[in-house]
Amino acid sequence: MTPRSSRPTMKDVARIAGVSPKTVSNVITGTVTVRSGTRARVERAMQELDFVPNLNARGLRNGRSGMIGVALPDLGTDFSASISHALLEAAHRRGLAVQVEETAAEPQREYDLVSRARTHLVDGLVLNPVRLDDSVVGRMEHLPPIVLIGEVEQHRTDRVFVNSRAATRTVTSHLIAQGARRIVALGSMSNDAGADTATVDQRLRGYLDALEAAGLPASQELQAPVPQWTIEGGAAGASLLLERGTQFDAVVAFTDTLAVGVLHALREAGIRVPEDVLVTGFDDVEHARFSSPPLTTVHFSHQEYAEAALDLLTSRIEDRTLPPRAVEIPHSLAVRESSGAAPVRGASDARGARK
Repeated sequence: MTPRSSRPTMKDVARIAGVSPKTVSNVITGTVTVRSGTRARVERAMQELDFVPNLNARGLRNGRSGMIGVALPDLGTDFSASISHALLEAAHRRGLAVQVEETAAEPQREYDLVSRARTHLVDGLVLNPVRLDDSVVGRMEHLPPIVLIGEVEQHRTDRVFVNSRAATRTVTSHLIAQGARRIVALGSMSNDAGADTATVDQRLRGYLDALEAAGLPASQELQAPVPQWTIEGGAAGASLLLERGTQFDAVVAFTDTLAVGVLHALREAGIRVPEDVLVTGFDDVEHARFSSPPLTTVHFSHQEYAEAALDLLTSRIEDRTLPPRAVEIPHSLAVRESSGAAPVRGASDARGARK
């Protein structure tokens, strides 16, 4: 066979895969669902031919860059790392390049990113704003294609979310069923409720729902702030409770990252988990399964979350007249040893230890 003198084309891929060039385009862009077997044949053909989509040429034809933006408040958290990875993988399968940015919860950074989209430097954005009041989504007219991820509720653009209120009610109810009665909600950013994020608001509401359903009082003393949503912040929040002499037998940490910090602070203070205090998290990041003890947490598929966001974004790029859509990702409770659900070898009775 004569060596190729030029780069392979979609027609070459289509011939090898036994499909039409349009099907190859659908696999690359992800704008149309392609059966898994067909997608696999196309991907094998692309790999065999060392085919790289010509995004610049495609952009000249349709006015697009082949680039999307992803903006998260804090790229340093385990959840952000996991979601970023899932979004990058989902974008790659659609032939899209990704520009990842950190907003640090600063509205101006969101405005800058949206301005890039409006000038066609990127085709669309996946944003994770912390508050609707601060977000560009609530303030700017004529938005480019945008998908929000997270708890901020609005009806101007597409959104992917987990029902944080219902999920936190579930995890708090689990602790109550395990015998806990003085349960800390750890994760607010300030004693000033107006400074809290949409995520904090929804998770705190779920916690309070569970207490009310169980007939337990809601104590302000047990609603613990943290300086930031990091391991260090979780440890600081738990340490402050201990310094104040606050009595508690369980902690609902609003993220797994915070929960890992709580586990560290309790261990440093000689408090056993789960024998003395139960601890739970939220997000089911990889570290949750390997913490000591393994962490009970709210689970949902990060891959499904990312795929839903990219599905919405690519269809929005194709048709900006679509009505705003909201996709809820199902959640479940991943029950592990930190909530006393698994027997601890040689340990005293957990319920008795917390009385």
